[in-house]
Amino acid sequence: MKNGNQKKLFNTDAYVFAGLVIVSFSLLLFSTRSFIVNIKDTGLSAFTGLRGGIHSVSTFFSRAVLSIHELGTLRSDYAELQERLARYEQLERSSADISRENNRLREQLGFSQTIEWEHISAEISGRDPDNLFNAFVINKGKVHGIQDDMPVIAFQNGKQALVGKVVQTAQLESLVLPLFDNHSFVSSRLAQSRYEGIVEGQGSPHLPLLMNSITKRAVDEVNEGDLIVTSGVGGLYPQGIAVGRISSIVFQEDETSLQIKVEGAIDFSKLEYVFVVSNKTHDSAKNQDPKNFDGALDGALNGTLDRDLDSEGEIN
Repeated sequence: MKNGNQKKLFNTDAYVFAGLVIVSFSLLLFSTRSFIVNIKDTGLSAFTGLRGGIHSVSTFFSRAVLSIHELGTLRSDYAELQERLARYEQLERSSADISRENNRLREQLGFSQTIEWEHISAEISGRDPDNLFNAFVINKGKVHGIQDDMPVIAFQNGKQALVGKVVQTAQLESLVLPLFDNHSFVSSRLAQSRYEGIVEGQGSPHLPLLMNSITKRAVDEVNEGDLIVTSGVGGLYPQGIAVGRISSIVFQEDETSLQIKVEGAIDFSKLEYVFVVSNKTHDSAKNQDPKNFDGALDGALNGTLDRDLDSEGEIN
């Protein structure tokens, strides 16, 4: 019995001793400097990695926000540049238009100085509001000295030519009936052979004018391309104004007269400026009392064209 107790006590002491040895070694191990340094290094490495990750994430978001801001700025700058470019292109087009308009006005001014008849310059401003005729509206009227039945001419392709006549006047505007209207009739003659006839329109600027009432004897003396001018017969149109050129000749043996198709001298699709003229030349007008023409035309002639050009800011 006594031996059993001693054996049990010995085992207990052995276990205690072993536990103390393990604890001692553990304390010795944990108390060494190398272990502490390793713990510090491990913690530092872990913290450094965490800090690097946080820095990378924050840098990414910062750059993303900055990029979005820069993108917005670039879009704004691009839109502004586009708008500025559009303005510059508009200015360039306007400058080119002004230059062309200036050249046209200078050309018209030069032509105005060569017209032998008293005249009033005008600009086409619209079409017949009632659409009863092929008429167009010009920006001059009674106050400028314009009257009904006054001839209208234009300068185009370096030559003067007949446009039509005034058929209605208001205070500040007038209505002009063009040659191609089917209510237009002009006493004309062939410039070379001097045969006379009547030129009339067919209602469209795309159709040729017709010259009728030409004696059959003229068939051997007329040719395509011959010039046709106003004859002055009837006193409505001054003589010698170009009407057009012969495009073809219609001749039948059983007819007593010829019919000539005429290509008009005016391209109405390009017509912008016209001159309303009277039958009085500059020389004859000097010897007549202005009251014979209601005094209106003479008053309108003083610098009319110059005022027109100045008002557009083109020629001063």
